[in-house]
Parts: sequence; structure tokens; C-alpha cells
Amino acid sequence: QVQLVESGGGLVQTGGSLRLSCAPSGRTLSNSAVGWFRQALGKEREFVAAASWGGRTTYADSVKGRFTISRDNAKNTVYLQMNSLKPDDAATYYCAARASSSGWMGLTPSDYNTWGQGTQVTVSS
Repeated sequence: QVQLVESGGGLVQTGGSLRLSCAPSGRTLSNSAVGWFRQALGKEREFVAAASWGGRTTYADSVKGRFTISRDNAKNTVYLQMNSLKPDDAATYYCAARASSSGWMGLTPSDYNTWGQGTQVTVSS
């Protein structure tokens, strides 16, 4: 069963940084687009960032300039570097993947067919 595993979440103060990792079990991410989404308690899952396997990236306006998505193909891992964290960034963060063409990136949860279990990010004010 293909699965993604997120790690790197935790508790951080406002203004702090965290780096989330997403690694698959049972597959390679080398030909897949990968997205990061987040879901706060009582809210819908929302798009955070995405990266095509061809090198394109895109971000939600709320995180642009603070978050960076990157891929390490040698390690078969995708990262989300989160800087200048705010209390509004607190949520469970999920990575998702879908085999795709080189330039494709999905922006909604329904665009992806493989998900991780999520990692919790808490930001104290």
C-alpha cells in the first residue's frame, strides 16, 4: 500500500521556523507532483504549496515569502520550510502526491490521490 509519511511538526513560538518532510513508502516521488495542505480544527483543508516534478512551484498567498517547498530526489523526499510562523499557521499539515506530467501541480485536495496521515504544527503567541 502506497503511503506518504510526514514528519517535522511540533510546537514553535511566533516567528519561529519548522521544516516538514514528506517521504513515501512503496513508491518514488520522482514523477509525481507533490502538494502540502493544512487543516485547522473546524476548518476545511486548504492548499499551502505545491511542486511539480519538473521544477515548478506555487504557494498560497497566505504563506508566500515565508514558506518554501523543495524536493530532494536523491532522498525521495519533499520538504516544506516554514519561516516566520504565525498563530494562524497552526494546523495539521498533510502532504499529497499524484503521478503527473512534468509541469502539472494540483491546487485542491481532490487533485491528489495519495496522502499522508498529517503532522501537527502548533504556534504559540
